[in-house]
Amino acid sequence: MCDSNTANVASLLWHAFHSLPAPSSAVNWAGFYVLDPSATEQLILGPFQGMVACQTIRFGKGVCGAAAASQQTQLVPDVEKFPGHIACDGASKSEIVVPIVQNGKTVAIIDIDCAELEGFDEEDQKYLEELAALLAGACDF
Repeated sequence: MCDSNTANVASLLWHAFHSLPAPSSAVNWAGFYVLDPSATEQLILGPFQGMVACQTIRFGKGVCGAAAASQQTQLVPDVEKFPGHIACDGASKSEIVVPIVQNGKTVAIIDIDCAELEGFDEEDQKYLEELAALLAGACDF
């Protein structure tokens, strides 16, 4: 059930952002990384929309790994200024990553990249955090 839910959510996020004015319409990647069942503290690529992406990310590495390790949203206006940023797509200029937490454990993250600087704001963060909470309650990660 989780794969179909997250696949549909990735598509909905992609199309929703593209229906909005810039910078939202410049989203170039929207999707999920999920906890790797065969390795502790590692994420593996889940459903997404956009260019080919990194297949695995360790907790604490890059924006996604920072969100997974800290269980805190990472709102990054300029990815070039984020220490240890992992550039899966060189066109990405800003990023927001929201952890999905169940029973105190990071089970997945929502990752959205934008080809413009400052592509996301606190309003995006608020609603994406609400979405993460809904998914945490609805999915069996």
